[in-house]
Amino acid sequence: MPTYDYHCGACGHHAEIFHSMSEQPRKKCPKCGKLKLQRQIGMGGGVIFKGSGFYNTDYRSDSYQTDKAKDTPGKSSGPEPAGGSGSGGCAATE
Repeated sequence: MPTYDYHCGACGHHAEIFHSMSEQPRKKCPKCGKLKLQRQIGMGGGVIFKGSGFYNTDYRSDSYQTDKAKDTPGKSSGPEPAGGSGSGGCAATE
């Protein structure tokens, strides 16, 4: 439920009130009881994410995790030799 800012025209009381968006705006001031309460136009609340968050990849299937582990290169014993596996290099043709 959203928070709405209200201001009483009679006593000057400011209030933040939680209520449903489908409810009518409140009219009665919680401090003085007069029907002079008006809802103010507010900045709105920003969304604040705390912690590591949730990502689309957090809940992948077991088969995806297994295939990902297979695709991850293991530790190599040294640098790859020059001209090695032909992965993306240019070959001279005559």
